[in-house]
Amino acid sequence: MRGIAGNFLDGLKKQAAKLPVGEGMEVIQSFEPIPLYEIMEMLGYEHYTEKTAEHEYHAYFYRTEEKGNVEDAPERPAVITNYPMIDEKLGELAVEFWDMTWKSEKRYLDYNIRLLLSLANAVGAGRMRQAMRELLKAYANGLDSRALDDVFEQLAWNMGIGFFSSEIAPSPLFHAYKLIKQMEKQGKERNEINQMLREKLSDKKGGCK
Repeated sequence: MRGIAGNFLDGLKKQAAKLPVGEGMEVIQSFEPIPLYEIMEMLGYEHYTEKTAEHEYHAYFYRTEEKGNVEDAPERPAVITNYPMIDEKLGELAVEFWDMTWKSEKRYLDYNIRLLLSLANAVGAGRMRQAMRELLKAYANGLDSRALDDVFEQLAWNMGIGFFSSEIAPSPLFHAYKLIKQMEKQGKERNEINQMLREKLSDKKGGCK
């Protein structure tokens, strides 16, 4: 697969989940496909990557065991594949910056805490869809919904009741929060809730990306 643009990660996850043990795939990109590594490992793949030219990476994935579930695979930023269209070096820098920010072992704060910080920053910048994505990732990663109670209370306190009522309450971010709380009260399991969130707030529904 060469030069895939758009949300190539979603398509690759689905294709990778269908391949039998003993088969594999080659991904050719103008940047190292770092966001793929964890996903493919979770699905039972080993990988080897080589840089063959200044802006050309060949990543080879070989399935050694059948495990994992594509629905449980972590979300990765689809927008990264847009940067090489502007400038190939920018694409490489974007992936490296993402890897340093979210995957580096040097990070001290817990992953979910960093997601909540990103959520709050996105709300402050008016990017409610990004904020919603961070909420979904944190909840899928095991965050207790009581932490979300605290987050929204802080948003109301810091941004004001008027802003909360007119901008946050009608947003996809708060809609996701309400779905979580309602389904938990109904006694639904977390896996079922995450599945419902994916169905209701997916890209095709105008929600997540």
